Amino acid sequence: MPDQKTALIISAHAADFVWRCGGAIAHHQKLGYDVTIACLSFGERGESAKLWKEEGMTLEKVKSSRRKEAENAAKALDAHDIQFLDLGDYPLDLDRDAKFKLVDIVRKVQPSFMMSHSKYDPYNTDHMYTTEVAMEVRMIAQAWGHNPGEKVLGAPQLYLFEPHQTEQMGWVPNVFLDITDVWDKKRAAIECMEGQLHLWNYYTNVAENRANHFRRNSGGQAGGRAAQYAEGFQAIYPRCVDEL
Repeated sequence: MPDQKTALIISAHAADFVWRCGGAIAHHQKLGYDVTIACLSFGERGESAKLWKEEGMTLEKVKSSRRKEAENAAKALDAHDIQFLDLGDYPLDLDRDAKFKLVDIVRKVQPSFMMSHSKYDPYNTDHMYTTEVAMEVRMIAQAWGHNPGEKVLGAPQLYLFEPHQTEQMGWVPNVFLDITDVWDKKRAAIECMEGQLHLWNYYTNVAENRANHFRRNSGGQAGGRAAQYAEGFQAIYPRCVDEL
């Protein structure tokens, strides 16, 4: 449909979108958006330690398991379009053709907003590299001279979702999203990530803490909105408004 609202999540590894913006995905699907999730890799080498400890494990078996987990998580979030580019991880590295393939996805989706990782991550350079790529393909998708005749991209906001150790990343949230109404979907998606059990309660606690920030910044005890679970994001580009 030409008037369909859309969003694009660019995830370095197959599980990243679940922990960091699963609530935003489910919430916007509920609002009528069509959310596309682009997983650049399965996280098969660096984020699948539990699987690699199993006897007889192979790279293809790990990929298959991670793909199934991500597909199940997307289904739990009511997201119908998850794409796997299978570009490898640790390190993640996109050549020109891979970047142009991602540009094709961006132009096809024509997202109202995009999401990716923090700009800096000394613990996982795949993450910050993904955001560098996200900014680059956003730029290319806006260029009239790239594949002339195609519909160019407008100027969607790029939101950076929360990294694992925020204090080390220089990530400063300036947007809080109440995800209380879809928390059950996010928790169900989290529990699809059987290879990373150690993160289940961690990201539940993150959502509870961000809900406290949401309550505080929406008015606190002077009439702030109630929220039990929330996600934080950092907006990169200026917003154009008619009133404050």
